[in-house]
Formats: sequence, structure tokens, C-alpha cells
Amino acid sequence: MKDLRGREIDYMRISITDRCNLRCRYCMPEGIESHPRWEILSLEEIEAAAAWAAGRGIRHIKITGGEPLVRKDCCSLIKRVKEVKGIEKVTITTNGLLLRKYLPDLLEAGIDGINISLDTLNRQRYLALTGFDGLHEVMEAIKEVSALSIPVKINAVSLELGGDQEEQDWRKLTRLAKEFPVDVRFIEMMPIGYGKQFKTINHKELLEAMKKVFPDMEEDKRQHGFGPAVYYKIPGFLGSIGFISAIHGKFCDSCNRIRLTSEGYLKPCLCYEEGVDLRRVLRDGAQFQGETGHYIWPYRDNPCEEGLQKRLRAVMKAAIEAKPAAHCFEKPEQITESHGMSSIGG
Repeated sequence: MKDLRGREIDYMRISITDRCNLRCRYCMPEGIESHPRWEILSLEEIEAAAAWAAGRGIRHIKITGGEPLVRKDCCSLIKRVKEVKGIEKVTITTNGLLLRKYLPDLLEAGIDGINISLDTLNRQRYLALTGFDGLHEVMEAIKEVSALSIPVKINAVSLELGGDQEEQDWRKLTRLAKEFPVDVRFIEMMPIGYGKQFKTINHKELLEAMKKVFPDMEEDKRQHGFGPAVYYKIPGFLGSIGFISAIHGKFCDSCNRIRLTSEGYLKPCLCYEEGVDLRRVLRDGAQFQGETGHYIWPYRDNPCEEGLQKRLRAVMKAAIEAKPAAHCFEKPEQITESHGMSSIGG
């Protein structure tokens, strides 16, 4: 489906949990409380949302969190979404700590690609950023998954924290694409949630610095996925280097995505609070039991029920048509999104 500005919206990111087993300083630091389980969409509700999305032209789904693999039914959910008619690709973004444990189940579910979030290869810096000494486990996961035949990407947030560690980080992270057949993508920090407390590295400057180290790097025009990354290839490297530059390489004119938060809020743009409460539509007719929040969902055995799908398609159409022309990250005073990334969805 196209929005009112002619952009084809065919990609949806679905956050399936606001919980995480790390405490990254810019995302979900210590002290953040998770929502009660009943406030999070159920497996069947997410399947219903995926079916409705496919009916409106969504072809690619990214499963995110929080950390999606802390949700016990994550792999079952991926399998069910894969079976939705019209959905072509289902991929996942994970911090990698539970990846080796659940990799067989992910493969059985038919996962089409795996993104691993990793901002540094320095053990002490990793601990300081995430609150957990887990770098070794993430590296073992990268080694294991990169030997498979599915696409693997490393996502590194570009944080300006001072000192020479920044250059050491990008140099070492970049070389992962030389050692393994993975794409390493650098992502500019966006000024929302706890990210407001940090400053992003300017990707124009980062690219120039990389070209001094790798003078033969050139733009890679091959398709690497469905997002806005601009890729470069370096002679002798097994993978490519990508840049997702929301601040210094604004890509709103070609934005093709919408987001569904774990609480069922459909967001056309990360920058703004505006969106559609899909959970309200999904749970219309549900029988709630007392004040506990527990409920009986009438569509549990048939999440693709036509009446429900008709109502969902109507609100999705409204959400897509309301997608703004552009974000305003370069003007923080105009940003209306006030939630943290654990609530918005990664």
C-alpha cells in the first residue's frame, strides 16, 4: 500500500516484548520497569496483525524487542508469521546472548535473516554499555550463525563518547566483515528515549575516516535487505559495510516502514507520538476477568477472522495515510515521541 506521498509501505517491524536481558545505557538502563504481561500482544494477536498487514501490502517483517528471544514463544511466533499468506521474509534483531540456544528453533521456524546488535569489541566497554559481561557469548554466536546460508548483519550504534576508543571500535567492528561473511552496519543514534542523553557520531565524518584507512572502498549497489542502509565494499572483505544515517543522511523520501510496539501501538514514524491503538481494535469483544488484566480473546482459534481483519485493515489504512513526510531529529524541540526504545520497539 502507498501512503499519501506515494511511498510504498511494505515493511513492518514488530516488537514482541519490552523485556531485555541487557541494560544498554541508551535503550533500557537499570530501573526501567516492564509492562504487565497482559498489556503485551499475545502470539495470536500478533499473527492477526501480520495477516492484516499482509492484506495491506506488507511483505517483510522484522521481529524485535526489547530482546525478542527472552519471549518463550518467539520461535513459534516466527513460524506462524512465516505461514501468513503474502509475507515473504521474516527476520529478527537480537543482542545475541540467547542466539546459540535458540538457533535450531529459529532455523526450524524458517527465519530468513538475523541481525545482531553489537556496539563494541572491547570487553570492558561492552560491560559499561550493556551492564553485562557477555561479549564472548555474542562473538561465539556470530561465529556459529555466520557459517550458515542465511544473511547475517551486525548493527552497531554510533555513539560519541569521547577518547580514541571510538576509532578503535569502528576499526575492529569493520574488520568483522573481513573475517566473516556478515554485513556490519553503523547506525546513527537518534535523539529519542534515553538516546537523547547521547550524541551520535556524524556518519559523513565516519565514512571519510574509513576511506583513509580503506582507500579502495566503494559503494555497493547490491540489495542487502529492505531498509535504508547505504553499503560499501572493501577489497578482500567477505561482507560489506553499511551506514544507516537518520541524522546526516536523511532517507524519509524513501521510507517504506511502519512499526508495531509490543503493546499494540502502530507507529508510522519513530519521531512522533502519533499512531493507532491496534490493541484496542484487537481486543474489542474480549471478556476481561476482574481487575487482573486477564482476558478471553474471542479470536484465539481464528486470528484471521474476516470481521476482525476488516476492522484492522481500516485502521491500518488510516495509519499509513497519516505517515508524516519526514522526521525532525535534526530539530529535537519538535520531537513528540516521549517513550523509551523498549516501549517503542527496536
